[in-house]
Parts: sequence; structure tokens; C-alpha cells
Amino acid sequence: MSLPLFAIEDVVPHRQDMCLLDRIVRWDQDTIEAELVVPAAGLFIEDGGVPAWVGIEYMAQAIAAWAGCRARVAGNPPQLGFLLGSRRYTSPRSRFPSGSVLRVHARCELLGDNGLGMFACRILAGDEEWAVANVSVFEPADSMAYLESGQA
Repeated sequence: MSLPLFAIEDVVPHRQDMCLLDRIVRWDQDTIEAELVVPAAGLFIEDGGVPAWVGIEYMAQAIAAWAGCRARVAGNPPQLGFLLGSRRYTSPRSRFPSGSVLRVHARCELLGDNGLGMFACRILAGDEEWAVANVSVFEPADSMAYLESGQA
């Protein structure tokens, strides 16, 4: 079965400058690969690139895109999710230079019925690994009720 490729704005809640990914390259029931070109101007740009720590947000948005794709295929709108944290985020670079084409890979390692998930993530520039991490996320069944509860 061929899975549809959605426009990034149709599967992630981020808008305008906060939507950091450009497109989805491929996805399936366990993984996603998204792509972006590091911009020359924008929120996180400094000294000709973005600090490598922004990679964690690239990873989180790839996970959001994966969840949004799954929701769309099921006939539902994408839901709001939360980045809980990361383990072992490492990058051999201090920054990702503007103009670099990055591929963000995320693989679901664990997804509980309670909305908690763990993903193995990597950022590649060509064949070179520029960042790696395990990322924890939470997608509550009702995100607005969760936000209103004060638990967020």
C-alpha cells in the first residue's frame, strides 16, 4: 500500500517562521523522513546558520509530521503534541550552515496507548550524520482539555 505524501502545513500545527521543515520525503507506519534547507534568515539564524541545538526542534517537528500523517490517513485532523525531552542529543557540529540540505529521520521505538512515545532520530546532510537523539513526546487524547487542566 502506497501512503500519501502530505504538505508539511497539513500535518504539523506550526505556522510561518515556526514551521522549520520544508517537506516530507517519505513515511510509513514506523518512520518518517523530512527535509529542510537551513535558511539564511529567520528566528534562529546566527553567524550564517542555526545552532546545532535547533536540531532537537527539527526532530520534534518530524515526529509531529509523522503523527499528523497517521491522523490524516485515519480521517482525522492532526493533534497537538508535546516535546517532553531528549536523551543523548549529540552533534559533532556547533551549527548547521545556511543553505545546507538536511534530512531528518525519526523512527518510533515505543508508542503507548496513553500518548507517550519514544523516537530514535537522526539528522543527515548527505551521508554525514550531523545529529542524533532519542526524543520523548506526548500526544494527549484531548490536547485542549490537557492544556486547560494545568498539567502542561
